[in-house]
Amino acid sequence: MHKIRLQKIRSHGRQHKMSATYPRAPIGIRLISFLSAKLCPRWQINRVLWFKCSVLGLTYLAYTCYHMTRKPLSVVKSVLHRNCTGVSLPPDFTVGQSTRMVPHDFTTGPNPTDGTWCDYPPFDAPDFNSLLGKLDSAFLFSYAIAMFGAGFVAERVSLRYFLALGMALSGLFCYLFGMAKVYDIHTFWYFMAVQALAGIFQTTGWPGVVTIVGRWFDRSKRGFIFGVWNSHTSIGNIAGLMIASHYVETDWSLSFIVPGFLMGLVGFVMFLFLVDGPEVVDCQEKVCPTGQRAGDRGRRTRLDGLPDSDDEEEVAVTVEQEINERTPIMGSINRAPPARDKVIGFMGALKIPGVVEFSLSLFFAKLVNYTFLFWLPFYIQSSTSLGPEKSARVSAAFDIGGIVGAIAAGMISDASGMPATTCHIMLALAAPLLVVYRSWGSASVVLNVLLLFVTGLMVNGPYALITTSVSAELGQHSSLNGNSRALATVTAIIDGTGSIGAAVGPLLAGMLADWSHVFYMLVISDVMALVLLLRISSKECSRRNVANRSLNVRIE
Repeated sequence: MHKIRLQKIRSHGRQHKMSATYPRAPIGIRLISFLSAKLCPRWQINRVLWFKCSVLGLTYLAYTCYHMTRKPLSVVKSVLHRNCTGVSLPPDFTVGQSTRMVPHDFTTGPNPTDGTWCDYPPFDAPDFNSLLGKLDSAFLFSYAIAMFGAGFVAERVSLRYFLALGMALSGLFCYLFGMAKVYDIHTFWYFMAVQALAGIFQTTGWPGVVTIVGRWFDRSKRGFIFGVWNSHTSIGNIAGLMIASHYVETDWSLSFIVPGFLMGLVGFVMFLFLVDGPEVVDCQEKVCPTGQRAGDRGRRTRLDGLPDSDDEEEVAVTVEQEINERTPIMGSINRAPPARDKVIGFMGALKIPGVVEFSLSLFFAKLVNYTFLFWLPFYIQSSTSLGPEKSARVSAAFDIGGIVGAIAAGMISDASGMPATTCHIMLALAAPLLVVYRSWGSASVVLNVLLLFVTGLMVNGPYALITTSVSAELGQHSSLNGNSRALATVTAIIDGTGSIGAAVGPLLAGMLADWSHVFYMLVISDVMALVLLLRISSKECSRRNVANRSLNVRIE
């Protein structure tokens, strides 16, 4: 059953007791409320601020884990196939009959003279690059295809269940990849299946976390908030790098098992504590779902570069769908919502101005980002004298630069009101930096780290801005007439299109024999992402010039 309420949008600064009861809240929140009533009955807090902070923290932690479990393969690639001539023989191996390497017996084993004795079959074959590229593609193509369906499902179910189940299954398949070494599995199709299934369940992450944060935060300073919040991708990459590199040279199975276990654990925390909407804890009157505050009117603009003509009344009609922890995971799919908040379909979302341009631009921007994500440690090892562990640690400079880039892009976008132009400038700077890194990155470790930091800043800034602030803005576009149920669908379309590029990039990198060709591909992709935003960027600049001329006329 749906309920229609008239809600007056106003500011509430009063303190409330944390001991208030929330019958529809997660069990962890109800437990905290119960304990607060018993132990601290007079404790009063700003409920809205408290829940906003908890949502930001939990969704940040959740998507950090999603990226943490994507990173180990890029580190482990360097030991699945490597130059064995410089590798020391393990202490638990002895030379058996016919000089075959075997662990304390005389059965047939790898020959230390053939140059591949330390490789892990089936990646000891001459076409190992192609096999490793196929593993990336199995994950990324399944992720890209499933992403379009994930947005459809996310709009119709409890997002807390959606995230908790997705994290548990994503962690399981990361764990199963590492178990291949434990149980001595060498079937290539096993690895392909695990990667493909991991990609499918990883799609639960992005539509879920962006939609939840979009429900709790309005447009005010959204670029900065999302910029800081989006650092979870880089933090997750760094965490995955550190964990995987710690075990890669001793027991690479733990490079997958440990992140998989941690992700499952955090998924359980999501189930216990994540509040996926203000109405769950009776904060809907204090949080404007569509982010349309009176103070924001008159200065807000649409992402297609045109003025926003919306001038909503103070009284907003919103629709709540009764989805809580007692609702079946797919129980609300067949419900027919009122016309006011009708769920937006795929074609309807594509008609929102700016969705197509930003989606296609993200295709190329994410191609560049994910080629670095999946191949950078391997490239550093092959182009320098560094080993697997040190190569992985050096590659973290790219992700650290990505954190700064995401925050910088969000702040510039907020200050200027020109997100497409912000992306345009950063993409224009990224192209020559890619060429410089290819030419000079291997000269020294210090120069490698410095160039990676600056390149990561320029590459990740546009990618982060489009997938967070821009997606949230488009999902609540003025053309939707206040409909708040398009956010997950729009987010899934934009990120799904970008994920196709993310799948193509690592695949082509594995197929191309020369690293110079790989970097040519990255530069061309970066330029294409820039070109696709020209129309929106030019309109933003024209609008800014008109506004400046109007201001000068008034001053004169």
